[in-house]
Amino acid sequence: MKETHFHANGQAPEILLPRQKKILDALLQGKNDLDEIARTISTKREDLMRDIEELKARGLIEVQREEREITVLTEEAKRYLETGLPEERLARLLQKTGTIKRGEILEASKRLGIPFLQDEVQTAITHLARAKAVTFINDALQLSSPENAEQHVSKVRKMLQSIEKGETRSVDIDYLKKRKLVETRKQTKIYLSPTAKLLSLNEMGLIREAEVITELTSEIIESGKWKNAVFKEFDLSVEIPAQPFGKKHPYLEFLDWIREILVSMGFEEMKGPHVELELWNFDALFQAQDHPAREIHDTYFVKGGLLGSVADSELLKRIASVHENGWTTGSRGWGYKWDPRRALRLILRTQTTAVSARTLYSRGEGKYMCFSLDRVFRPENLDAKHSMEFYQLEGIIVGPQVTFRNLLGFFQEMARRLGLGEVKVKPAYFPFTEPSVEGFIKHPSLGWIEVFPGGMFRPEMLSALGLRNVNVAAWGIGIDRIAMTVLGIDDIRLLFAQDLEYIKGSKRPIPQSLITYPGTKNMSGSDRNI
Repeated sequence: MKETHFHANGQAPEILLPRQKKILDALLQGKNDLDEIARTISTKREDLMRDIEELKARGLIEVQREEREITVLTEEAKRYLETGLPEERLARLLQKTGTIKRGEILEASKRLGIPFLQDEVQTAITHLARAKAVTFINDALQLSSPENAEQHVSKVRKMLQSIEKGETRSVDIDYLKKRKLVETRKQTKIYLSPTAKLLSLNEMGLIREAEVITELTSEIIESGKWKNAVFKEFDLSVEIPAQPFGKKHPYLEFLDWIREILVSMGFEEMKGPHVELELWNFDALFQAQDHPAREIHDTYFVKGGLLGSVADSELLKRIASVHENGWTTGSRGWGYKWDPRRALRLILRTQTTAVSARTLYSRGEGKYMCFSLDRVFRPENLDAKHSMEFYQLEGIIVGPQVTFRNLLGFFQEMARRLGLGEVKVKPAYFPFTEPSVEGFIKHPSLGWIEVFPGGMFRPEMLSALGLRNVNVAAWGIGIDRIAMTVLGIDDIRLLFAQDLEYIKGSKRPIPQSLITYPGTKNMSGSDRNI
């Protein structure tokens, strides 16, 4: 940065400072504490650190650092300075109510607009009692000495205000610490002193404030502003730092590989909306309208009471009949009066099985295999294993000869292609499949985790959708948990991490099957940049 101008006689150079002259002015006026200087020029201490280092590098100031312990107010004390000490508020309350029982203090404080927290009541009573400002009558108390209360409150307030200003003289630190109103912290104090060079240049009037110019315009030239400005220099010989190549998030790349595996197995991808009708998310799946999963603690409902619509009245009649009495399926149904308005309520879908239901309804009977890999939403508490928003891999195999063994075979094949190891299965229950199964894989640190739930869609569901002569094997895989195993992580939150260092350092999640599986023999490690 250009910072010196020479006088016409070619003698002593003039120094133009873009921002630091205010710091030097305060220093030359006798203020050497950086905190005091910051207050003087109305800025924050941390905003001056770069300027201090530049002035030091130019030989204009010397810097001394001194570490010391300081006493500061706690957040609780800061709140008390704004809202009043607990004993101060209780004294006001007692002045308005006279005698009051302990158990009625909170209720009275709400009624009179004097805020109180539950744990502040005993604190207030204790300190007013120590100040001999209250008397007790059985379980009640009254303000017996407003003067003592006022003196006590005034004393504590003055001590807190002194600490706030950085003053500790005449302050009972031990008392405030016991009340957890102050705490001790380590702070580095910075002191500045002028060098002989600064004093000399200042005496000759050779230090002036200047504006920094990074772009020269015709207006600056014509106005003459450039004469009293500092021009930022650019060194074009400096090498530009090498930028790393962009890298896709490992989880998104993993999902792309899942799609590639399924497409290679003959599946087509199906799509559906995130905001869904209860009809497709629950009713079409033969899930009763009083099922617990349809309550607010398991489902996100769209505000406003808006309803969707379904043009096919025959579909609604079939679903109603199946729910109420089983219709022609041989089932007894759920035995209740089905409500079409509830089926049309809008929710955030809780499962991609809703996409399967839409696909079966639109494509009807035949032979086809489809999958959906997309997000679902459930009111979960975020932790290492659960998230309120996650991906689900939904799939259906449709055909007259499809059996439960096709489903188990699919789970084994997916586990093999993804390198997940052994799959353990056990019987399960889902409202829309029978038989049903849950498949488990072993995570290195989390142990056995359930990732392969599925089953054969029930006749009650298929008949309502218009399918009578085919079987459907279906699953809704917790793909996030599989991703955790493949990526070698044990916290589901890392799947959505935005930390660039984590993304840069993570391995590419390419399943071994995509390198060695027949048809991809030429995909060597070097070709795939693994």
